[in-house]
Amino acid sequence: MVSRVIPVDTFDLVIFGGTGDLARRKILPGLFRRFCAGQIPAGARVIGAARSAHNTDEYRQIVREAIEEFGGARADACDHLDDFLQMIEYVVIDARGDDGWKELADLMAGTDRIEAYYFSVAPALFGDIAKRLKKWGLADAGARIVVEKPFGRDLTTARALNKTLATYFNEDQIYRIDHYLGKETVQNLMAVRFGNMLFEPLWNSQYVDHIQITVAETVGVAGRGDYYDNAGAMRDMVQNHLMQLLCLIAMEPPARFSPDAVRDEKLKVIRALEPVEPHHIVRGQYQAEPGNEEQHPSYRTAVENPRSRTESFIALRIEISNWRWAGTPFYVRTGKRLAERSSEITVVFKDTPHNIFEEDAGRHRNVLSIHLQPNEGITLGVTIKEPGPGGMRLIDVPLDMTFAETLDADEIEHVDAYERLIMDVIRGNQTLFMRCDEVEAAWEWTDPIIEGWEARNDVPRPYDFGSTGPIAAHEMLRREKREWRQVTE
Repeated sequence: MVSRVIPVDTFDLVIFGGTGDLARRKILPGLFRRFCAGQIPAGARVIGAARSAHNTDEYRQIVREAIEEFGGARADACDHLDDFLQMIEYVVIDARGDDGWKELADLMAGTDRIEAYYFSVAPALFGDIAKRLKKWGLADAGARIVVEKPFGRDLTTARALNKTLATYFNEDQIYRIDHYLGKETVQNLMAVRFGNMLFEPLWNSQYVDHIQITVAETVGVAGRGDYYDNAGAMRDMVQNHLMQLLCLIAMEPPARFSPDAVRDEKLKVIRALEPVEPHHIVRGQYQAEPGNEEQHPSYRTAVENPRSRTESFIALRIEISNWRWAGTPFYVRTGKRLAERSSEITVVFKDTPHNIFEEDAGRHRNVLSIHLQPNEGITLGVTIKEPGPGGMRLIDVPLDMTFAETLDADEIEHVDAYERLIMDVIRGNQTLFMRCDEVEAAWEWTDPIIEGWEARNDVPRPYDFGSTGPIAAHEMLRREKREWRQVTE
């Protein structure tokens, strides 16, 4: 099965922070793969903008090296790199001064094409860049800007950031990017829910016992210690990535598949979230790997803060107060230095109302698992009779919709989330991007949780390197006679 690629219109994409890590690892290799797939027209331009003193030829060499290092197998198999590099331009620019802005304005002048500006820089520079885009006549009604998280660190800063961006751009010009929403399976979740009559009648508290959302990472904080120790798992993951997954799994069917219709329903979910009680919160910090402390140090050593109270793991029990989900708990957890790298949404359905197979009573449940990474796909656990003689013995077997096995999915497997989302920016499709009121509503719910543990002076619980997190996270579910799904790759 070959994916159908629809070319986008001719565009200019300016990448502020064009020499930075995100541009080199994700944005530039992703654009090249889209070019190789025939989705980017030859007349498009990609313009790097940064303070580093390079000319265009030197920047093209940086782009070449980034694609060779991070492009992946599909990029290696594509022999059009020289053609792509001819689309690359570079401008030396000062985000907080006027140097380079006239050169950028001259470069962008007189073109009748889509103009997009990717803010691949620290959030502290968002306002400065937006202001100068307006000053130099680059923030016209057709321009689009892409901003990376974090969208503030609390409600106050999020509102200030939204207000700043709104001074220079309309809301329909602002694309707040969350790469989780660009994953194939996340989008397929909407297709499974709203494109099949099979699931929607069962998608409520009458039939669903509980839902789990897990994002487990094997990596530590690496070189992000300064940022992470001021953010923690709650701000870095729950307030945005996991919140978006929660919204998609819990929202009502939108009236139509359009950006604002989808985002309206997501917003309703966030506003229906109940405050989280202290006994429904477990925070943790990873310890060093025994016998290998130098290579795999503890969290506190990695962030160079021996008294840090920032969580590298968090688990929450969340309730949604609406007719669909009242009484059904949502358990979310995320952490670093865990046993496996795995992201999964699990819908655990209730027991049958009357079990006629007495020996197997309570042992089998239908479980729908949406695997986000590393192997994207969906499985549904179904109870059947075990083949062979010996009576009615029941076993659970999966109905497997793993893309790599079910489809000829070479193209789908390797389409990075950034590739898909950047193409959506060029198309002008905001469905998979966060709206300002959505961001602020998420912080309204998140802030009291953080303020609560700070007021209580809570200390994160230690957990072992390569484990499944603090024991208390498992105890939180066991009190309700439930278990976390096993974290497996």
